[in-house]
Amino acid sequence: MDLRQMEYVLALADEQNFTRAASLCGVSQSGLSASIRALEEELGSELFARTTRRVEPTDAGLALLPHARELLLQARAGRDAVVRVTRTLSGQLRVGAEQCLGVVDVPELLERFHHRYPQVSIHFTQAGSYELLDMLRANELDAAFVATSDHLGSLTRTEIARKPFVLLCPPGHPLAGRGRVQWADLDGADVVDFHESWAVRAINDEVARARGFHRVVRCTVNDIHTLLDLVHRGLGVAMVPNSIAAKPQAAGLSVVPLPQQAGEWVVSVVTPTNGAASAAAVHLLELLPASVSCGVPA
Repeated sequence: MDLRQMEYVLALADEQNFTRAASLCGVSQSGLSASIRALEEELGSELFARTTRRVEPTDAGLALLPHARELLLQARAGRDAVVRVTRTLSGQLRVGAEQCLGVVDVPELLERFHHRYPQVSIHFTQAGSYELLDMLRANELDAAFVATSDHLGSLTRTEIARKPFVLLCPPGHPLAGRGRVQWADLDGADVVDFHESWAVRAINDEVARARGFHRVVRCTVNDIHTLLDLVHRGLGVAMVPNSIAAKPQAAGLSVVPLPQQAGEWVVSVVTPTNGAASAAAVHLLELLPASVSCGVPA
């Protein structure tokens, strides 16, 4: 077993889809599939049950997952120890992120950066994606993790991952428990949504305009946990990325698939115009592949 195979195992367990797992790990689908199959042959046990719709870990695969994570964590700790005694970086790193992006663990990434470069001061800002882009243009940030590809201008964007949207409904709501809703079902529905500075709000507004239904935004919030609490209390439904629907605070809400034409949650890291990124930001992004969901548990 090698470290790359462990990354593939974790990615496939998280995504339950070969195409998405391969995309997260930066490898071809055939390459990831061949590596998983080779590992199964080496261990003499099937690690994943494959169907036409999804891929799920077997009992053997579930038994391997914690050891795969531990191997990766130990390898990273070793690399960090070497870097600390061979490189010197000082100054400051100014990073921004939209709350609960789901596909990248920003606090874990900053932790790893601090362990490698303890002399760098880290300034972390949480805000909506559009506000973060404004801060980048004003030279108030070195890098920002956002959920939009709009209004970038000359900023440099590197896509990290994509996730689908779902509908969250409180228990007892007429749409709760549906196999899938149609856009007409949402016409006139009471909605809880985010402030206009959040990318998810812009995506939802654009989907409503494009699909011809009218939403009644009863509550506007600036915090994910508040949104989930208000949906629980019956103040409306919410169209959110499925990473938000998977949060523990969403337990008890009905998660309903949306039509295939729903928006996508596209998470990216954005830096100043090509060549203008700070040294600290460059070193931060070197650590990024290990902090997306294929390398680290969410």
